[in-house]
Formats: sequence, C-alpha cells, structure tokens
Amino acid sequence: MPFLRIFQMLKPDSWIKKMALEYEMIKPFEPDQVKKNNISYGLSSYGYDIRIADQFKIFQGSCKDTADPKNIKPDLFEDFKGPVCIIPPNSFILAMSLEYFKMPSNVLALCTGKSTYARIGVIVNVTPLEPSWEGYLTIAISNTSSSSAKLYANEGIAQVVFFESSEQCDITYADRKGKYQSQKSITLPK
Repeated sequence: MPFLRIFQMLKPDSWIKKMALEYEMIKPFEPDQVKKNNISYGLSSYGYDIRIADQFKIFQGSCKDTADPKNIKPDLFEDFKGPVCIIPPNSFILAMSLEYFKMPSNVLALCTGKSTYARIGVIVNVTPLEPSWEGYLTIAISNTSSSSAKLYANEGIAQVVFFESSEQCDITYADRKGKYQSQKSITLPK
C-alpha cells in the first residue's frame, strides 16, 4: 500500500504553489489567502480554499419526486446564474468550482466545507479528486437549516487538501476513462 503524506504549506515555496504554478494543477491559482470582505479563498496552511462559480442548479423536487442517481431527471433542477444563490430550507443545490484542477498521477485530494458556512447549517460534499482526474468540481451544497441560506459566487466554499503518494497507483482515473473526466460544467449523475 502506498504511503500518503500531507505537505506543509507554511513556506512561500510550498508544494501546492509549485504544483499550481509549474504544472497548472489549480487554475486560476491565488497564491495568498484572500479575506478582505470575502469568505476566504486561496492558498492556506495545508491546502487550498476553492471558490464557487456563479452558475448553479437549484433542486426543485418535492417529497413526491424520486431523485434517482441512475436516471436523474434534469427538470428536478432549475439553472440559475448570479452573484448570490439562495438555497431553500432543507434543500440543496449543485455548484461548480471556479478553479479547474489537473491532478498529477500520484496525487489524491479530499475536499471539505468551510467553517463559515458550516456554522449556518450549510454542508459541502465533493468526492475525492483522484489521480489524473481533471476538470471543474461539481459541488453538492446542502442547507440543513429551516431558514434559507445565502451563498456568494466567486468566494470561498471549501478547502482541498492534497496527498502525494510515494508510489504511482496502478490505474489512474484517466486510465479508467472515468465518466466525469474533463467536466466543464455542473454535471448531473451519469
């Protein structure tokens, strides 16, 4: 089993910065933590805080509908574009990262929500960024509260933490011809 290690981001010549600038692992890349009047984004101590784009799919289904991942009905979602998106109470939306990722073949990344949103009942779900996967992340964002929740486009939504293996994996996501490879927009289940 390959050994995974997390890289510290405490120096300006950090691993993530190097990988983003030299290999375009994250594009666009913000080398500093941006906070001024924003929910923070950019390079952080041990990861990278991603932003959401201004395109959303707002779930419109009701308790009478069945959301089937093997046969999703696109009309269960309303497309919306704007600087702010409101998630209805006890519902969810799909969003897209502003950043495009190109994962190296020996790197895996995990994503978790930001505490600013978690403190108002907003939960972020993103599957792992597998070795050799590339694309914009499709992000499921749930509002677990009984009040509407406001999201801000072009601001922080989640943190990605990168793990580099000491060995190459046998089969990468690209080798498997993964169904979400090179996604350019919010992608419903396939």
